Amino acid sequence: MSQEPVEAAEQATEQTVREERRSWVIDLRPLREVAYRRMWLGNGVSFFGFQFTSVAVPVEMYAITHSSAWVGLLGIAGLVPLLIFGLWGGAAADVVDRRKLLLASSTLAWLSTVGLLVQALLGVHSGVLLLVLTAVQSAGFAVSSPTRQAIIPRIVPASLVPSANTLNYTTTTAGGVLGPLAAGLILGAWSTDTGVTIAYAVDAALFTISFWATYRLPAIPPIEHVEGEDKPTAGLRGIAVGLRFLVTQPVLLLSFGVDIIAMVFAMPRALFPEIAEDRFGGGSAVGWLFAAIALGSVVGGLTSGWIGRVKRQGIALVIAVAAWGVAIGFSGLADSLWLMVLLLAVGGAADLVSAVYRQSILQVYAPDRLRGRLQGVFTVVVAGGPRLGDLRAGATADLTGPTASWAGGGFVAAGLAVVLAMAFPALLRYRPPSDAEAKG
Repeated sequence: MSQEPVEAAEQATEQTVREERRSWVIDLRPLREVAYRRMWLGNGVSFFGFQFTSVAVPVEMYAITHSSAWVGLLGIAGLVPLLIFGLWGGAAADVVDRRKLLLASSTLAWLSTVGLLVQALLGVHSGVLLLVLTAVQSAGFAVSSPTRQAIIPRIVPASLVPSANTLNYTTTTAGGVLGPLAAGLILGAWSTDTGVTIAYAVDAALFTISFWATYRLPAIPPIEHVEGEDKPTAGLRGIAVGLRFLVTQPVLLLSFGVDIIAMVFAMPRALFPEIAEDRFGGGSAVGWLFAAIALGSVVGGLTSGWIGRVKRQGIALVIAVAAWGVAIGFSGLADSLWLMVLLLAVGGAADLVSAVYRQSILQVYAPDRLRGRLQGVFTVVVAGGPRLGDLRAGATADLTGPTASWAGGGFVAAGLAVVLAMAFPALLRYRPPSDAEAKG
């Protein structure tokens, strides 16, 4: 009997095993697109630098005020510009060249970082000034974020949008691991004043790479006006058009709703400086806490090959949000730094999955002529939610203590997300369209 059929079967089996193994590895195909690759590189490096500032600002605020409530106010300082400029920036991204808008808004964010560096060098020690500079930085981010996200579906095929988003989130969260850890080492090695000054300087320097990458992008002008529809504008009328479309789309509304629940009730970062000092003696512990969620997201991203193959994306989104809440809840009860870091990392992995599906659903669901405006709403929700979470965590910690604020919020978020999805099942029924349907 010939051995050829047997050998062929064995080779086929080995090939299948290799493909299954690769299917769990992060999908790198979007990097074949030159424009996407440049934006991915610049965004990853700048986000790594930003993590130094994101740790230094709350640490400096707590050092000045000795109050988690003041740290929580940083969330409000960032939220107000997000509400205003996030919606406007999204509308502008549908009207002007998205590359030029991204350059302008990134410049504003960079100038706020320079302001933080200058006030640290001068030893101003003003909590109010920190709030003002945080607001300016948030305004720049509010415009650049929807613009950047609205660019992605223009430079990669629709079928690769989830993979492109996964690459983005994985890279930025890798920066979210290394940046806070490096910032924690700096803050542990030097005094608070010196440490925050170095952190702001690193952020300002690395931001230049993002400018270079954005400058090298091709022109991305708005698409041609569709006859019979209102001409898009960056004013209130243009914003209203996007909002009118949004309120008719229950899938998008529900995806925003579960994210708001997850971030408002289960984002504990305003408590990191207090917990690090009270439970773990301060120093580099605060860097580990700020890095932990991102660390889990990186691990989740590196094993994310399966994400693009899931068809019941709505169900997967709800499960991920519930898992985030439960993990955050248990982490708030941990007395060991490493157990707390581990549980926060589990939450971070779940958050990456939910973030990819939220972003992908919006980018594929929305027509390009409205994509910037809807990305503006998305930015307000995604970036505003954690800031409201900062306020909630800081305020309730002063009333109930940090443990109850942290753990209780996580468990409440998990429960509310499931209840909302079950009460309004449109999100649970959602499946992504094919490439042909998306183009149509």
